[in-house]
Amino acid sequence: MNLILETKRLILRPLEISDAKDMFAMDSNPLVHKYLWNKPSKDIEETIKVIEYVQRQYKENNIGRFATILKDTGEFIGWTGIKFVNDHVENGNTNFFDYGYRLNEPFWNNGYATEATQFWLDYGINQMKITEINAYTHSENGASNRVLSKCGMQFMEDYNDPEGVLWKWWQLIKSDFRNE
Repeated sequence: MNLILETKRLILRPLEISDAKDMFAMDSNPLVHKYLWNKPSKDIEETIKVIEYVQRQYKENNIGRFATILKDTGEFIGWTGIKFVNDHVENGNTNFFDYGYRLNEPFWNNGYATEATQFWLDYGINQMKITEINAYTHSENGASNRVLSKCGMQFMEDYNDPEGVLWKWWQLIKSDFRNE
């Protein structure tokens, strides 16, 4: 996949194996995983397997999470993007488009998540012609819940995962989308 996208401050491009070191630094941070099942990565091989999985998604679904890079410095700050979920059931759903992001801690509270989210929702609706985009967040992750709400996603319901953890289910329907 050769697609490279840009926002005002970010470059969004497919994940590459060369991103493994920076992605492992993010995914081994317990604070990054506070609302992600509290299972930080233990070794870089886990990260390489995740990148390979995402690369398969590019081939199978023509979309997936993208490396998110600061234009000014070239730093990898995390990943953002839309993926097609067809490998598991989430809140009773499968075969759906999911928006998600993960940023490394040094890049929190700079508006990058909001900037990327606004871009991806617009891209999904207007370029990919998706009619419904979903997202799910840990119920206690106030920052991510605010980002999704601010960017126009509608909170639909709370649900428990199989371990009993409470999550929030979000949705954006094309007819409700407003590009601000």
